[in-house]
Amino acid sequence: MQIHGFQKLTLVDFPGRVAAILFTGACNFRCPFCQNAALVLHPDTEPVVDPDEIFSYLRKRKGMLDGVVVTGGEPTIQDDLLPFLSSLKELGYAVKLDTNGYRPRVLAEAVEKGLVDHLAMDVKNSLSSYGRTVGIAGFDTGPIKESISYLLSGHVPYEFRTTVVHELHDEKDFEEISEMCAGAQEYYLQTFSDTGDIIGENLTPPSPEDMERYIKILRKTIGNVSLRDR
Repeated sequence: MQIHGFQKLTLVDFPGRVAAILFTGACNFRCPFCQNAALVLHPDTEPVVDPDEIFSYLRKRKGMLDGVVVTGGEPTIQDDLLPFLSSLKELGYAVKLDTNGYRPRVLAEAVEKGLVDHLAMDVKNSLSSYGRTVGIAGFDTGPIKESISYLLSGHVPYEFRTTVVHELHDEKDFEEISEMCAGAQEYYLQTFSDTGDIIGENLTPPSPEDMERYIKILRKTIGNVSLRDR
């Protein structure tokens, strides 16, 4: 596993857990609003964290920490993701996996082998707007639909989330998303913020009024919809 970032404590990224966060490098998407541009576009230039350092820390913090979040980049494109998750589980940690959902078979295998306890999938946009939102022309949305369907079946605790960008999202998109994710356990909207390390340019956040409208649309089919600070 290529780990390029190690946050030793988070109280907010893993529901109900005191956790550490591991950031993998590289991604198969090019979302213009991505806030980890260097990690996605040029992972080879980013420092690498020695796995021995990670596991040494986790062994020492057992009892104080009880969870590990594996995020990215996109973790599911790492060839040794599943053995790595297994090693975390062997230490007794609960594992949360963050994913863009484009490798549904990896996602399903991790769940069915008992390697993840919570899964967060970024739903980038409605299927009709997915290509421009992930920065890939002619994007095949089939894997996205497959991952959403799998999670909706309730195999593992999960959440869907969307980072909302004024130039990329509108009410029509959220009407489509509400149909696609109807019955979801939890759905979070996050307001885009330009941190200075994003892939695209000239992007702005939606207004608070827009966010309230989008939340109301999602609540037509999803019981638990909330606004989450990034």
